[in-house]
Amino acid sequence: MAISAKTQICAVIGDPVGHSLSPQIHNAAFAALGLDFVYVAFPVARGQAGEAARAARALGLRGLSVTIPHKVDIIAHLDELDAAAQRTGSVNTVVNRGGKLFGCSTDGPGALRALAAASANPAGRRVLLLGTGGAARALAFAAAALDPAPELRILGIERDEMERLARDLRAHTKLRFEAEPLGDEALARGMAWAEIVIHATPVGMTPKVDASLIPHRLIRPEHVIFDVVYTPLETKLLREARAAGARTVAGVGMFVQQAAIQFELWTGRDAPVDVMTETVIRALGAAR
Repeated sequence: MAISAKTQICAVIGDPVGHSLSPQIHNAAFAALGLDFVYVAFPVARGQAGEAARAARALGLRGLSVTIPHKVDIIAHLDELDAAAQRTGSVNTVVNRGGKLFGCSTDGPGALRALAAASANPAGRRVLLLGTGGAARALAFAAAALDPAPELRILGIERDEMERLARDLRAHTKLRFEAEPLGDEALARGMAWAEIVIHATPVGMTPKVDASLIPHRLIRPEHVIFDVVYTPLETKLLREARAAGARTVAGVGMFVQQAAIQFELWTGRDAPVDVMTETVIRALGAAR
């Protein structure tokens, strides 16, 4: 569809953004539904989140995807937050509603959609979460909102980060959980206990594709193993889990589903998830 004076503009802001797949995935989705939208990438330096928010208002941008380093800083410049963004203290999506900027967090809901699509809804299940960074926080708070909530064990690499997540979960949710530092014994206990295992650290991400936090001997066929890393498409953890007979959920599912929620917030239409998935897989395959 040709760009016109009526074309609505969405954009990703961050530093860097040159590697972002978001323009490809969203423009493919807009084209699939014949929507008069376009999605672009704007490099915005650290400390300039406020200027970007004011520009979005002034230029009438329909929405923003927000990535590093602005996910926290932009909150001070928004008019309203959804419940997920309030709980996590992080925003990855902005919707412009008549000049009012509404901040959302779609990472956690996107992860839950990816699990549900794999018939692995974590509601009421025993869930082991590895990591306490941004992705892990989003997942933990999204899980806490489920009914029934899962039983959660969190294994953290950074103690301060883990303790902050534990404090925030206790303050803002009724989730039953345990949190302790990641170690060999804690990991073995957690794997023996868990039904669903969620890996939410960068370990195994390109270029260090031969790394995994979980020894293959701890993986059982009864496990669901979800790795939020999506480059490579199949991590060492997922490859070893599949070999062990476990059900696997790839990180590309979370990436696509969080983008699908963004698309729905901006357009009011159901996202063409199949088109978005094919676009990401094709782009990642071409990048190898």
